[in-house]
Amino acid sequence: MQLRQVVLLVTMCSLSANAQTKPRARDLGVPLEGATGPLNAITDVPGVEVGHRTLTSGDSIRTGVTAVWPRGKQSSDPVFGGFFSQNGNGDMTGTHWLEESGFLDGPVMITNTHSVGVVRDAYLAWLVKNKRSPGTNVFDGGFYTYPIVAETYDGFLNDINGFHVKPEDAWAALEAAAAGPVAEGNVGGGTGMVCYGFKGGIGTASRRVGTYTVGVLVQCNCGSRRQLRIGGLPVGQEIADNPPLASVQHAFRDDTGSIIIVVATDAPLLPHQTKRLARRATMGLARTGSTSGNGSGDIFIAFSTANPHAAAAKGSMNVSMMPNDGLNGVFEAAVQATEEAIVNAMVGAETMTGFAGHKVSALPHDRLTEVLKKYNRVAK
Repeated sequence: MQLRQVVLLVTMCSLSANAQTKPRARDLGVPLEGATGPLNAITDVPGVEVGHRTLTSGDSIRTGVTAVWPRGKQSSDPVFGGFFSQNGNGDMTGTHWLEESGFLDGPVMITNTHSVGVVRDAYLAWLVKNKRSPGTNVFDGGFYTYPIVAETYDGFLNDINGFHVKPEDAWAALEAAAAGPVAEGNVGGGTGMVCYGFKGGIGTASRRVGTYTVGVLVQCNCGSRRQLRIGGLPVGQEIADNPPLASVQHAFRDDTGSIIIVVATDAPLLPHQTKRLARRATMGLARTGSTSGNGSGDIFIAFSTANPHAAAAKGSMNVSMMPNDGLNGVFEAAVQATEEAIVNAMVGAETMTGFAGHKVSALPHDRLTEVLKKYNRVAK
């Protein structure tokens, strides 16, 4: 049996190098609204950490795991959170308790469709292995918890039925998590993903709203080539001559696939407000052309890192919240950052050949720039 070769992005150094050497949407002149945080990443929200485990081996393994820790991997303090399913042809475990309790208790983990179970169980084993407990449902001598694990389907480029994601891969993503720049494109859970007929994957972006930050991370695997719009322009139609999928011309013609969107903020939001925030990711997705087709699992989760220790309270406690009339800027930031995160994922992705010789081309940077110039839309 051939030993798998694993690309593992562990250290801050490797993440930073990846982020610095690859251009992002703004580097190519894509016109985008809003003021970003210093990293233009979900990790601009204080405390948030991201880790990837990227698996590539031979001609058939193109997959991985991504982990997003709301307060960092050293913390067991839950955050207020909520989720929204725009189209439910997908999976995000643990959402019943999230909806009931209003707390996101632990990381958000993202992988491929057929590895949700192993990643979920691996997080539980990680807690036991590290003698850690969740922040809710802890009792004398034990605990129970419901990990949040989401997925998109990478079976075109990855041998998805080979079940190549193992518990140690989920552990590696959890432990690799760090603040700072976030690697994008063909990394982590996004390794084998396809977006709008081009290579997709992981992308991130952020926006400043007064003293607060909204950050977004996506694992994009959705849409058809004809739908793709970047900067409001019909980019997919303009680059129609570049075959979407070199080996299977008919695939991904409909809006199929999936996208997972994670929205983080340090603005003080209560659980029902984070659910409202998660809904706004739909509008950022729509800006890139998706109509959330029947075959797409478009599931979004949002959380607020404000109000620490709320889950640990044994009695009444005071929490802070933004007034509803003050949420407009946060909503707008989520829409803008979602749009940019999707484009960043595609700009950061690279052409990939994988399972059964299937090949997916990356979004050509030069052609994208030509389209922007054609419509006089290059950002100043």
